Amino acid sequence: MAKLAYTFKTDILFKMLFVKYPELLKRLVAELLSIEHESIEEFLITNPEIVPDNLGDKFCRLDINMLVDGQKVDLEIQVNDEKNYPERSLYYWAREFSSALSEKGKYIDLPRTIIISIIAFELFDCNDYHSEFRALEVTRHTQLTDKMSLHYYELPKLPDSVSANNIRELWLKLFEAETEEDLEKIEALGVPIMTEAVQAYHHVATSSEFRERERLWSKARHDEAQALYNAKNQGAEEEREKWEGIVAEQGAALAEQGAALANKDATIAEKDTALADKDAMIAKLEAMLRTQNKEN
Repeated sequence: MAKLAYTFKTDILFKMLFVKYPELLKRLVAELLSIEHESIEEFLITNPEIVPDNLGDKFCRLDINMLVDGQKVDLEIQVNDEKNYPERSLYYWAREFSSALSEKGKYIDLPRTIIISIIAFELFDCNDYHSEFRALEVTRHTQLTDKMSLHYYELPKLPDSVSANNIRELWLKLFEAETEEDLEKIEALGVPIMTEAVQAYHHVATSSEFRERERLWSKARHDEAQALYNAKNQGAEEEREKWEGIVAEQGAALAEQGAALANKDATIAEKDTALADKDAMIAKLEAMLRTQNKEN
């Protein structure tokens, strides 16, 4: 099977595709949030730019921020399991939510803020591929506020086969696709919006603009990884030198203690020899005295 060089999960491609085709993004978000596409009156991408100079920034994110009928919606793609995604996504939510408060704004006017995460690994201990989290009281399950919502879509939990009637799962299958055959199977179902999405994907993936931005992004990630590797090695070398110094100092101290003990043992041996000589002299004198006593 012909493996895709770039997939719907590729950061740059994901961002460029849905910025260039906002109607596709609108249809996708409507499915992921279970709202009628036709009911959406306001739909605005608030961060459409991909600034080439920022691609080397360690903190550069290629998420998509939107305003959807007064709600702030952030769409994220996460490929690698770094064991911190729940905390990371909650941080994203907090940042988006708090950034909507103007200097003289009222808390009550803060908009509903939604994070949608499409993730390429299993995150929760359940069979469902979709999980939504809100702020609820732990025993009564009373909702604290409707302004907090975090959606997670776990791609590995998708069913193997998807019906042409399940548009949400077809969208997610596009993100799961790794080969041309995977895309062809989705197109073969004859769902117009899926055909349009695949054609848009091919248009963006073969464009010179995408290739250049992907090159800059890949170079930035490689440079970052190399810098981390070098820092790790330097840190390991410094740590090794530190412990070598500690071991050397402890060895010198032990050597001094050994020498002191050796000197102490020598002194004790000398004293033992002197005592032995003294005992021998006393024994000799006692023998002489006994002899003299016998003669007298």
